[in-house]
Amino acid sequence: MLRDTLGKAEKAREKKALYGEDIDLEKFIKEEAGDHEKVTRANEVPKKVQDALLKVGVDPNEQERSGTFIQVDQSGVCSTCGSESVEIMGMNVAIDKYNWLKDYMWKSVAPDTDKYTAQTALREAEEGASGYFIRSLPGSKEVFPLQACMFIGDEKVMQTAHNVIIAEENSELHIITGCATGEDVSSALHVGVSEFYLKKGAKITFTMVHNWAEQVDVRPRTGIMVGDDSTYISNYILTSPVRSIQSYPTAYCTGKNSKVLFQSILGGQKDSVLDMGSRVLLEGEGSSAEMISRAVSKEQSQIYSRGHLAGRTQNVKGHLECHGLVLSDDSMIYAVPELEGSATELEMSHEAAVGKIAEEEVLYLTSRGLTEEEAASMIVRGFLSMDITGLPPELATETKKMLDMSLQGM
Repeated sequence: MLRDTLGKAEKAREKKALYGEDIDLEKFIKEEAGDHEKVTRANEVPKKVQDALLKVGVDPNEQERSGTFIQVDQSGVCSTCGSESVEIMGMNVAIDKYNWLKDYMWKSVAPDTDKYTAQTALREAEEGASGYFIRSLPGSKEVFPLQACMFIGDEKVMQTAHNVIIAEENSELHIITGCATGEDVSSALHVGVSEFYLKKGAKITFTMVHNWAEQVDVRPRTGIMVGDDSTYISNYILTSPVRSIQSYPTAYCTGKNSKVLFQSILGGQKDSVLDMGSRVLLEGEGSSAEMISRAVSKEQSQIYSRGHLAGRTQNVKGHLECHGLVLSDDSMIYAVPELEGSATELEMSHEAAVGKIAEEEVLYLTSRGLTEEEAASMIVRGFLSMDITGLPPELATETKKMLDMSLQGM
């Protein structure tokens, strides 16, 4: 198995991704990340890391959290778990603990997908695994979310992570993950490979907040396997500048009555290039999917909002929705919705709209005493503040706070 993975990765060393700017990995590979000291609690990490954690919804004090994982550069510096119904630990620890874990690795994301997955697989073999392992036990319904943070603290580092998340039968799992960069880091690369496996009747809500530095490149690679009667919900928030990000998670709804919901909130600023999207293959009878994105571009930013729904069996449903606001003439939003149907009994639809702020809305607010800038800001924040569905009430409230905090820069 390992030999097969490495063989595929070796052949894909130079394989360009289908979308997004090609990144020269050599300028990052040459810079080795230093080791970082391990701590027993999240609030023992350096203050600059704690400050970054708070900005992406990760609580260093671990209030109302069932567990925490923190990776700084390539080092897993903290792993805690206060619940008997879930597990969270570094992938290196999990591989040693569970021989069966290797049967899940590189199954929903292929090591030869592109040069970024290839480099992650090769580095994993040479230096040991990084990233985290999360598992909810059968029948468990953990109320408090697990939290994980990927933090880059050194200059010109290529941070790689291979995450595996398993929700066993009839379990429910909530995860908050935040990614951030130190204030003194001007250039770095993050590659995160995440594999999700939802067994029969399981549910995962995965909320991710990105807060990278302006010259950081980001290349997440995600695959989700959705079993019978299981539900996967993804909430993604990015409103801070980043040099480039290219992400196209793919969900495989192979189970009967399986469900997927992708919700994205994107704020393009300065010269950021955001190439974002999601793809769902509806292969299980009665499976369904919904993709909803809100995007705002300004200050020379470019946003590519992609979505692909493929109905491949009977009685499946899917809807794709992308709305965008262009706030400056030098910015751009490019919406690419795709529908693919290869069965007679299916329902799929898409809705895409890109425009500007309505003048009558600005006039109405200015007539109530606001300046034009205040009125525009209020409209943008309202446009991006869509309801995050599928969360328990307490987590929904906290996610709304995270979103409001992220929108302050917009």
